[in-house]
Order: sequence, then structure tokens, then C-alpha cells
Amino acid sequence: MFLSCACLLAAANALSQESSSKPGESSASAPSETTNSGGPTAALKAVLSAACSQNQTEFLSFLTVRNREAFSRMTPLARVALMKRFVLLNEPGRPTASANPAGRPILRCQTPDVTTEMQIGGAELRDNIAFLPMELRSATGANVHQITMGLVREDGEWKLLSLGLLLLDLPALEVEWDAAEMESTEREAIEALKKVSAAVEAYRNKYLRLPESLANLGPPFHGAANGEAAGFLDSDLANGMKNGYAIRYVIVGASTLGAPAKYALAATPLQYGRTGRRSFFRDSNGAVHAADRRGAVGSEADPKVE
Repeated sequence: MFLSCACLLAAANALSQESSSKPGESSASAPSETTNSGGPTAALKAVLSAACSQNQTEFLSFLTVRNREAFSRMTPLARVALMKRFVLLNEPGRPTASANPAGRPILRCQTPDVTTEMQIGGAELRDNIAFLPMELRSATGANVHQITMGLVREDGEWKLLSLGLLLLDLPALEVEWDAAEMESTEREAIEALKKVSAAVEAYRNKYLRLPESLANLGPPFHGAANGEAAGFLDSDLANGMKNGYAIRYVIVGASTLGAPAKYALAATPLQYGRTGRRSFFRDSNGAVHAADRRGAVGSEADPKVE
């Protein structure tokens, strides 16, 4: 991985010394592929457009076979996180294309809060590899980032090779990204159990009994909140799912009535090893337990979460 990145760095530096086709300049020696709808410039513009709108299907079509398979296995959150790196925007935007006075392509990505502008320079071609300089800036011209993008020709079509100096080897990055995302989703699973527990207690205080299911805690479809849909949880949690975890609610005992009535909660990863490893269990006394149960439901015998 690091060797590949080092090779890319050397190649990018060599090309930058040879090229005068910066995003804002015109060059008589710049390749004519700029106006070729099937060239690397057009491919890069399409990639940025897909990343701007967070169109996963379109973005997928510009990945190599190896990366395409890995991208398909990634969770939706991880796919979106990858596309965000290309446009430096958190929200999906509306892409619009134009050209600067030198004829170089410009792609603007507009969101409700901010707009970024990406100017693409002339491609430097080396056999089946192309490097394109790009400037990414806000619409006001502040915070300019200069990046060299790499593309490779695969089966006659241009595919993403690198983002700046990062070689896009998604299979090699899967383990690292999954681990980082699992840390986040596991923390969110614990928070989800706390939210559900608070909602159950709010329901008990208002209706003097436990809800029969999580659905009783969700928002009403119409009209005011009631015992069938109390409005204490969002629709995701009321449906038993949140950020890659399945949430289960069980009444402990035969009755839902009165203060002594108890309940237990569980959170298990929807995709073991990808959305989480640990299963979480909140016992009837309010203690949260966690263990790697390979996707199975946890129990109060598991170690407590400190």
C-alpha cells in the first residue's frame, strides 16, 4: 500500500514538473482529449458529479473491478463517507458544469449552505494511466486545495486510480474503515438503548404501564400522540433499527402493568463484522452488558459496559 502511494507520489511530481496545463491555463501542447467525451477529463468530471450528488450507482461505474466489488460490500455510511472526500461537502449537492476562459472544465457542487468549485486541468497521459491537476475551492475563492487525480484505463474505459496521493485500493482499506465505523456504530447502539429506555419510562409515567412494543413509542401516523403511538421515539428506533443495529424490546414477566413490571433491551449488529461486532443487552435493572457474540443476542451474563 505505502509502496504504491510512494510510486504515485513520484509519478505525480514528475508529471507536475513536465506539465504546464494547470486548471486555469491553456497550453498548445495540452492533449485534445479535453473535448473527448470518452477521455479521462470527462470521466473525472462525471466522478465528481456523482460524488457531489452522492449518487452511489453512478460513482460505482467509475471504479475498477477490484474496487467496485469492495465498494459494493461497504455499508451505505462508508460509501457516502468516501464520496464526501472528493468534494469536501457533508451534504449531497446539485452539480453544474461549465468552463473557464481557457476552456478547462469547471464543476460546481451546490448545497443549501455552501458551494464548492472544482477546476480540472489538462490530462497527462502515460500509456494507460492519466494524471489530472485539479483545484477545489469555495465559490468565494477561499480555501483552495490543489490535488492531482489519477485514472487508469480498464477495458477501454477510464476508472479512478487515486485521490491525490491516496491510491484507491478499497479492499486494502476495508478492514481499517470497517473498524473505524464499527467503533462509531457500537457507541451509537449504546446511545440507542439509552434513548429507548428513556422512552419506555416516559411511556410508563404517562400511561401507567409498559408499552407492548417499540411501535407504541413511535410517532403517530396522523393526529395527536396516544397510547398506540406515543411519539417518544423516531420512526427508525420504533421500527427496531438504528445505524446498523437491530433493537429488541422484551417485557420481563407476564404483565405490563404497574411499577414492578420490568423489561429488557438488546442491540445486535445487522451485519456482524461490518456494522458492529459486539452485542449489547440492557437487563431489567438497567445495567448494559456487551460481548462479541458473532451477531447473536447478548445476555445479562455478558460483561457490563463501564
